[in-house]
Amino acid sequence: MTYSLTTARSADRDLRRLEGKILRQVATKIISLAQNPRPQDVKLLHGLDRIYRVASVEYRILYTIDDDKQSVVILHVKNRREAYRNL
Repeated sequence: MTYSLTTARSADRDLRRLEGKILRQVATKIISLAQNPRPQDVKLLHGLDRIYRVASVEYRILYTIDDDKQSVVILHVKNRREAYRNL
């Protein structure tokens, strides 16, 4: 079952700031979420409304899953030190 992928504007901005090898690694991880939105290393963030995170290199991909619509919305792609600020 394949989920559709959508990126929020904030995630688009975050992705534009990445370069080269890191961008490719993060993009590969994001694309893999279409096949399996809950991979083995996924964490549900406590205190937030159904926001999940997965790690890719030193970056965290924050996203939501809508199983009814079979969609994944990428909210942010941030360095691990900044990922949880202002959520």
